Amino acid sequence: MSSADVTIRAPLGGAAGRDVPSGAVWMWRDSWTEALRHLRAMPRSPEILVFSTIQPIMFVLLFVYVFGESVVVPGGDYTQYVMAGIFAQTVVFGTAWTSVGIAEDMSKGIIDRLRSLPMFQPAVLIGRSISDLVRNVFTFAVMVAVAFAVGWSIEGSIAEAVLATFVLLAFGYALVWIQAFVGVSVSSVEAANSAGFIWMFPMTFISSAFVDPSRMPDWLEAVANANPFSIVTDVTRDLYDGVDPGSDLWVAFAWIVGITAVFAALAIRRFRRTTR
Repeated sequence: MSSADVTIRAPLGGAAGRDVPSGAVWMWRDSWTEALRHLRAMPRSPEILVFSTIQPIMFVLLFVYVFGESVVVPGGDYTQYVMAGIFAQTVVFGTAWTSVGIAEDMSKGIIDRLRSLPMFQPAVLIGRSISDLVRNVFTFAVMVAVAFAVGWSIEGSIAEAVLATFVLLAFGYALVWIQAFVGVSVSSVEAANSAGFIWMFPMTFISSAFVDPSRMPDWLEAVANANPFSIVTDVTRDLYDGVDPGSDLWVAFAWIVGITAVFAALAIRRFRRTTR
């Protein structure tokens, strides 16, 4: 072994003769270390969790008590109908912090410091996605409690409720990678904040989340029905209500896998080019 090899391996391997982690082991170790870095910072920034929960609670109060008696939906119970949409909207809006956080790290030079370490470079983005998923789980738990308080109920089995929750959180995780791509593509935190939100509003509102798409104009109904947000919302609504979602469940999973695969690849590729 050359002296150059010894110089490179020493910081990583520690004691002589210990193998340097590589492949999947290296990736998951560094990704989890990055995730812990963000999770440990959460208690020092409680306002992020507070504002992450206040907004969806406001949507619950607005739609249930202001529009609840005016909107006609299948089944007639607007509270039962709209909560699935608000759950889905909550996990989608919760991903906005990803683009802002990544852009902030890049603007402060933290990414450059991480790149100087002997670590798996995409772990910076993977770790961020994991920590944001954990935050989304916390926000979702709060929203479930609020939903029960306004009269929503789980009418399906426990297994169906667990599956519905998994679909929602998996969809949120997929959209985290869209936000990661936004975060590494813009030049400032302000731009990340604007670009991170601008596409979420049409996605969530031109959908079946808050109104029945059949009451929309024909061209808008077609857009709403093709919207992956509508498909995920309908699947979770059916599962929580104890209704068989049919093939829509597999379509939802196809969207989740497709979005994750495409935008994770784009975000990591852009990250490597931007920070090179």
